[in-house]
Amino acid sequence: MFETLIQAILEQVDQPKKDLEHNLRALLNEAVTKMDLVSREELERQKTALNSANLRLRELQHQIQTLEELIQK
Repeated sequence: MFETLIQAILEQVDQPKKDLEHNLRALLNEAVTKMDLVSREELERQKTALNSANLRLRELQHQIQTLEELIQK
């Protein structure tokens, strides 16, 4: 009898905790969604693309400099 009563009390105490946890998770998920975050993988892809673009830009600048030197001669 006492075991059943204790179990019932523990279940009643545990329910507000579960409700609070559920509500906090929902609020955090909503906040993260509004932040418009990107994944680490997407960030790495963008960094790779930027590095490639910078390398190509340096190559083109070098070609322009070479052509300018040829024109001045």
